[in-house]
Amino acid sequence: MGNTASDRKKEMYISQRDNRRESLSSAPGTPPATARHKQTLVIQQSAEDTDSLLNIDEAGGPTSAPAGSLHRGDALGNARQALRPRATTISHAPDHGKDENSHLPTVFRYKGQGKQVYIAGSFNNWKTKIPLTKSQNDFVTILDLPEGQHEYKFFVDGQWVLDPDQKHKEGEAGAQNNVVEVSRSDFEVFDALSMDGDKAGPSGSTFSSSPPGSYIQEIPNKKPYESSSGPPVLPPHLMQVILNRDIPVTYEPTLLPEPNHVMLNHLYALSIKDGVMVLSATHRYRKKYVTTLMYKPI
Repeated sequence: MGNTASDRKKEMYISQRDNRRESLSSAPGTPPATARHKQTLVIQQSAEDTDSLLNIDEAGGPTSAPAGSLHRGDALGNARQALRPRATTISHAPDHGKDENSHLPTVFRYKGQGKQVYIAGSFNNWKTKIPLTKSQNDFVTILDLPEGQHEYKFFVDGQWVLDPDQKHKEGEAGAQNNVVEVSRSDFEVFDALSMDGDKAGPSGSTFSSSPPGSYIQEIPNKKPYESSSGPPVLPPHLMQVILNRDIPVTYEPTLLPEPNHVMLNHLYALSIKDGVMVLSATHRYRKKYVTTLMYKPI
């Protein structure tokens, strides 16, 4: 009984001290500790989901937010700015300004002997040696060159070699270099045909593929680096003639299987049987293929 009043004063003092400590530790506008413990946790898929929490208006600033979430929103906003851009903003490789339409494919061919053949010229300032691919009887490469005249030379087994069969002239340093003329008109079929028809010899006769000089009975001496002149090798895809195939039962007798694109615009001749030669050619018009047969008695 004697300690009841003192115990009451002690409890009141402890309660006042706790209330004063809580009021000092809480900032203005901050919910009490009991309310803070009742806040709902929100799981975000990415930093972009912060917009739904901050209610950002069109100007980009927060209009209204619950108390106690402004500091958290500012931190998330700063983190969002530090993130890398989305995948839709991938930057492409810079264009160096090369106009592909102004470059034309040009074939270079070396018919001499050698193990490793390269080519260099004025088109790359004689800095880089471009390798040639070995074919059956020669070395070949295809380069995209701009229109105009270009000087070049072959680098064969560690030595610079001039091709005497091609056009050549004296370069700036006094050495002989081969010359190639690249013109867009050469790639126009009808312009090239008309240009070839306009070429005429000194006597007015047109040029032919026959070698210059008169025909004699003596066999000329063959140079060691020259390849044997013979008919070119037939590409294997031209051996697949549609007329020589057996038509399956699923096809109609008047229809042929759909040809490959490499079989178009070629003239085929079947073996002569019973004194008749059969010629065929396949052409395409849009999505249809037409094969024409010509029979000629011999």
